Amino acid sequence: MEPRLLRAFVTAAEELHFTRAAARLYLAQQALSRDIRRLEREVGAELFSRTTRVVALTAEGERLLPYARRVLAAYEEFATACAGESRPLLVDVGGPVSTGRRVLAEARRTAPRLELVARYQSGLTGAVERILAGRLDVSFGRVGGLSADVRAGLEFLPVRLERMTVLLPDDHRLAGCDRVSLDALRGETLYAGAGNPDTAEWTDLAERLFAGRGIAVAEPFPGIEGEEEFVRVIRKRGWAVLASEEFIEVPGMVLRPLVDPVPLSPVAMVWRRGLRHPGLDALRDVVRELVDLHGWLERPSGSWLPEADAVGMRVS
Repeated sequence: MEPRLLRAFVTAAEELHFTRAAARLYLAQQALSRDIRRLEREVGAELFSRTTRVVALTAEGERLLPYARRVLAAYEEFATACAGESRPLLVDVGGPVSTGRRVLAEARRTAPRLELVARYQSGLTGAVERILAGRLDVSFGRVGGLSADVRAGLEFLPVRLERMTVLLPDDHRLAGCDRVSLDALRGETLYAGAGNPDTAEWTDLAERLFAGRGIAVAEPFPGIEGEEEFVRVIRKRGWAVLASEEFIEVPGMVLRPLVDPVPLSPVAMVWRRGLRHPGLDALRDVVRELVDLHGWLERPSGSWLPEADAVGMRVS
C-alpha cells in the first residue's frame, strides 16, 4: 500500500474538506479524490461519507485512521534511517529575530557537523501544513491555536512564554512610554496578521487578548512576505503592531512591552509525529538547556495566558 494513499487519507480526515486537504498536499482535488477512491478499493470499504455539503469519516474510516497514522510514522522513521545523518533537517524559525532563530543558532554551535537548514515561514499554521506534507521538519509557535486533528499528527516541546509587545510609530501618543498598559490601547487598532491564513494562530491569540478591552484587530490584509516588505507595508499604512519581545527593529517605530497584565505568547517547538533525526535531538537538547538557563517557561505573577495554552505548555 503506497504511503501516498495513506497520506491522502490522513490529511482528508484531518481537514474533512477535500479542497483544503488537496491544497495541503499540493495536489489537484481530482487527484486527491482519485487516491482516496483507490485506497477505498484496496481496503474494501468506504472511508468517507460525502454529500454536496459535508464530508465525514465513516465508522471504518474512524477505525483505520490511527493505523494509517502509525504506518506513516513508521515510514518516516524508515526513510530517515535510510538517509542517515546526511539528510539536512529543515527548520522553520519564523523570522530572522525569533526564539526559534536563537534555538537554531545554539544547536548549530553545539552540533556543527549536522546540517540544520533555516526556513522563514511566517506562521505556525502555514508551517504545520508543510510539516505534515513532509516538506518541512520543525517549526516554532503557538500549538494551542491548532485544531486537535492537526495536533494529532504532531509532537511538540514547550520552549518559551514570550512577553508580548506593541510596535508603535515613533510619533504615536504612547511611543514615549517605557511600557504600555492594555487599558491605554483602548480605542486603538493593531495589526495582528488578520487575512494571512499562515498566521491564524497569532490572530486568534490577539483576538482573545483584545476581547472586552476595546482594542480592534486591523482589517484583513494579504500575507506579508519578507522583512523589507513588512516594514514597507506597516510604515505606509501607519499601523501599530501586536508583537513579541523577540522582534525585528523597524526604522521610525519603537517596541514597547505590554503590561497590566503582562500578556504572554506561548512558543513550542513542533515536529511531525514519528520523526527521527540527530538534528531534532540536538534541537531538543538545546531547548531544555535554554529553558533552564533563562527560565523561559516561568510565568510572571498576574500575567495573561489563555487557560488552554497554559495547559498545553504545562505551566500554571
